[in-house]
Order: sequence, then C-alpha cells, then structure tokens
Amino acid sequence: MREIQINGTRVRWGQQVNLEIPIAKLPTHTLIDLPIFIRSSSKAGPIVLISGGIHGDEINGVVTAKKFLEEVDQGLDLKKGALVIIPLVNIYGFLSNSRTFPDGRDLNRSFPGSKKGSLASRIAFILSEEIIPQIDYGIDFHTGGRMLSNYPQIRVDFSDKKGLELAKAFGTRFMVNSKHIEKSFRKTAYKAQKHILVFEGGESMRLDPLSIEEGISGTKRILQHLGMIEDAPEPLETLILKNSDWVRAKASGIFYSSVNLGDNVKKGQILARISDPYGQVVVPVKSPSNGYVIGVNNNPVINVGDALIHVGDT
Repeated sequence: MREIQINGTRVRWGQQVNLEIPIAKLPTHTLIDLPIFIRSSSKAGPIVLISGGIHGDEINGVVTAKKFLEEVDQGLDLKKGALVIIPLVNIYGFLSNSRTFPDGRDLNRSFPGSKKGSLASRIAFILSEEIIPQIDYGIDFHTGGRMLSNYPQIRVDFSDKKGLELAKAFGTRFMVNSKHIEKSFRKTAYKAQKHILVFEGGESMRLDPLSIEEGISGTKRILQHLGMIEDAPEPLETLILKNSDWVRAKASGIFYSSVNLGDNVKKGQILARISDPYGQVVVPVKSPSNGYVIGVNNNPVINVGDALIHVGDT
C-alpha cells in the first residue's frame, strides 16, 4: 500500500504530519522553510495537493488554502486518501509583496528546476522531486495580477481528459480551456502523469470572499467526486468556455468599464470607453465575440496595448 514520503519523512495512513523543508537563507542568514501539512485517512486512497502562493502577491490563494486546512483540522472527515496542503509556496515573494523572487524570476516558469539554480529554480526542484511524485491530483490557487480581477474560474487543458473530469466535478461557474504552459508547475506535473487544476479568482494583494468561498466549495466537490469526503456544496451551473482573449486598449487614456465580472456580452457590444483627460476624445471598446466577462482591469489610467477585459466564449 503506497505511503507518502517527503524529504525523508515517511507518513503512514492515518497520520497528520506538519513538515518544514529548508529552502535557503535570507541575506540576514535567517533560515527560510517551506511548511507542508499532510492530513491522511486511515484508509488508502487518492493523494491530492492543495497549494497557494506560487506567486507571492496572490494572497487570496494563500488564504483559500489556509482556510481549507483550518476546516480539515476542525473536523472535515476524510473517508480515504490524503491531502498535501501547501498554503504558501513562494515565501520570498510573499515577504516582499511580489509575484516573483528577488531576482525577478517567476516560479511558475522555472520548472522542473535545478538543485543548483536560482532561488526560484531550487524551489521548483523541491516541488518537482518531493511533491509531484507523491500526489495523484492537485488544485493550485491563483488570482489575477495587479489591478486585474478574475471572476472565480477553474482552468484546465481540455486535452487532459482526467483533468477535464475533475474540472467538471469542481462545479464552479466558469470552466476555461487553458493550455499547458512550458516550464509551469501544471505542465511538469502533467508530464509525470499527474493532474493539477488551476483555480483563478480575485486580484493580487486583495482578499475576495466570493473567490475564497468558491475555491473551498469546489475543492470539496472534487474530494467528494474522488470518494474522499461524504458531503460537499451543490455545484453551480458550469459554463464551458472553449476560448478566451483579453480585449486590449487601442488608445491610452482614462478607462471606464461599463460591464462587470460575470456579465454575458454580445459581439460588438460596447464594454468600456477610453477618454483623454480633457474629454475631447472618446474611444469605445467593443466585444470581439459573444461570451462572458471573466477578467477586468481595475486601473483607470491605461496605455495602448494594455489588457482591459477578458472575454471567454462557449
């Protein structure tokens, strides 16, 4: 019967274990550890990773994973299998309110990593060597970027049939076709025949209660689908978005959106307007297709080429 073994620590079925993997030291020589929380049933079953904070400023994802861990520790009954929960992966970015590492590298473009590489590469290596081989499935929590809000959505590569099954079980409002990206955590796991979904919701450096709640609810639905827990919230009516694109600014100026996250829009519909600071020039922003608004730029001052509104179509 397969058991979990991380960084030399063997976890037997039924055990609840907190681990800390040493990563590196700050310039002050303060040691940085990666905390990992393992919660298992006495009965063998699927092993599911729940992770947040691969981008250090995506606090909403950190809090979602943290709150889920709290629910598990407060009595969520695991019928079988195990959870590997890492609420905060990119501790360096978290400390500096940054998406990236001190050298500017993006952890989610650094996989599978190297034991002797950059900080990002070393943490990617730990995840590739110590975590991915142990799990069967995963949910990785993310948010939009700075001043970019995402409506709660589950992202999966539609060519991944098992991932697609899990995404449907997640049961949130939008399921978005998102191709695997080279050197990403998800692509590296997929190459190892593991299936990780990406949940997007909210904006970096902000907490979004709707996204947190839906992230936790969707995770419970997947665990119920896998037979790991008994009960889960009822799923929402899921809209499958086969394609999605950002509508970009054709002019610089002050950006006024006239749509909200989750809105259904029609091709040619005016989504927003861009004006100069003096009211002399107004440029309409039109929808390129029928679809739904799944992301919005909250920055009122934009430059030509900036991503404004993310529209997904069925």
